[in-house]
Amino acid sequence: MAAALLLRGLRSSASRARPAVPSPASAPPPFASSLLHRLYSSAAASAASPPASALGGVTDPARIRNVAVIAHVDHGKTTLMDRLLRQCGADIPHERAMDNISLERERGITISSKVTSVSWKENELNMVDTPGHADFGGEVERVVGMVEGAVLVVDAGEGPLAQTKFVLSKALKYGLRPILLLNKVDRPSVSEETCNEVESLVFDLFANLGATEEQLDFPVLYASAKEGWASLKFTKCPPDSEKNMSPLLDSIVQHVRSPKADLEAPFQMLVSMMERDFYLGRILTGRVTSGVIRVGDKVHGLRITDEGVQKIEDGKVVKLMKKKGTSMAVIEAAGAGDIISMAGLSGPAIGHTVANPEVLTALPAVELDPPTISMTFGVNDSPLAGRDGTHVTGAKIGNRLMAEAETNLAINVLPGPLSESYEVQGRGELQLGILIENMRREGFELSVSPPRVMYKTERGERLEPIEEVTVEVDEEHIGFVLETLNNRKGELLDMGPVPGTTGRTRVFMTCPSRGLVGVKGVFNSFTRGTGFMHRAFQAYAKYRGPLGTVRKGVLYLLAEDLSLHMHS
Repeated sequence: MAAALLLRGLRSSASRARPAVPSPASAPPPFASSLLHRLYSSAAASAASPPASALGGVTDPARIRNVAVIAHVDHGKTTLMDRLLRQCGADIPHERAMDNISLERERGITISSKVTSVSWKENELNMVDTPGHADFGGEVERVVGMVEGAVLVVDAGEGPLAQTKFVLSKALKYGLRPILLLNKVDRPSVSEETCNEVESLVFDLFANLGATEEQLDFPVLYASAKEGWASLKFTKCPPDSEKNMSPLLDSIVQHVRSPKADLEAPFQMLVSMMERDFYLGRILTGRVTSGVIRVGDKVHGLRITDEGVQKIEDGKVVKLMKKKGTSMAVIEAAGAGDIISMAGLSGPAIGHTVANPEVLTALPAVELDPPTISMTFGVNDSPLAGRDGTHVTGAKIGNRLMAEAETNLAINVLPGPLSESYEVQGRGELQLGILIENMRREGFELSVSPPRVMYKTERGERLEPIEEVTVEVDEEHIGFVLETLNNRKGELLDMGPVPGTTGRTRVFMTCPSRGLVGVKGVFNSFTRGTGFMHRAFQAYAKYRGPLGTVRKGVLYLLAEDLSLHMHS
């Protein structure tokens, strides 16, 4: 820790004396135009193919950089991904190009993790875009094992918030080498002094999360993703010749280590993502841990059970694919360290291993935080059943929920208390609400129960999920916030002014998950939409007792009118 504190004292002077990064070479040729999701173009693959080794199309692991982009919600992560893709010559048809789900574009949030690759100065960068909302933290947890580095995006005006701590803790736990990007520095309220304060807060967060000395020595960049530029030095607006993302891309190449890969070993890959295709069946995505895989190779699926390693099925690779920019390209081979997608097996799912038939050991899956909220899904038994949807039976609802649990490890599906009902466990109201809305759009009719908090019992003691809550409001609303969360068993951790603002206060609290159910609507209504509330799961802790009295308004009169009573 002494070395860490000494390093912190030297950071400000070192950041001002960073060596200049040489100007980037000319950008690679543009990628082929985006295609439909299931139409793969070999021409697109050849137009943007990275340098290959002598192994017949397999990328040299020394030229690969696998990096995740992580951030708190609304700190500019998805916009940054758009700018990085454009900088590398990818064809971006619209904003938020990585958000390919309709609900993501409608709500302006990232729901699921996506991976893509770009070429930069004879290197191949595999970049993973991750969600920033706490309810979709499982998407972050399952992809950290695919990468060696992470770009931590922090709003220079807000600083690190609740979800920043969550995503950073996962990155540090798996030994990722971080790069700090202070975004939105072009805002009028952001100054160099503000950035220094935020950098100090981030450094303290690193130290509190147990970062190693290597991780504490993170490079710092300043950027405006909206304007499409990044810089090694603080500036509000760089010259036109420097308005690009080259400094960030160069930093990824320099500071993120290449994957440890053995091309001569038998093929092994841990499945981190899965999707379904009407023609190809299951498409499994993951990082190749060792060896080389080619179309037509025989493979088998493995999983770890309580009895040991179990074989799932034998099969053959029928297609290999790789996301390049915004297009999916067909490839013939891939080597260790690369992130690819394959089709040909119907049994393996997320967390399972696909390997050469001679490999009998499975790779350990990433551990996920437990679900905290559950709801019961059942058949719509109202008088209006069958009028809006086409999938109304319990069997169809169950099959759809099981398919969701296969692709989303943060959701558990169990038999419900009644016939043709299912208990669905997840991370929060938003996650389960997204699932319900997706099912509604797919033509399902169902009944759902109110959300229930999941408790635990250890050594005879009742435990409940506790969440970290960060609230930012005008000073006039502080009393309401403290009273509301105190009635819901919240405990105050810290409170202070928001840097770079006047009359705004930030409150840090911990609160039981059960006390936060439904509070967002009340909060938004009272603050008239001017307040921000962010949550992140902390841990299971001792039950805090019954909640205080919560006043609920009831509409009993909408308009005055005359009532006439008739007597016979």
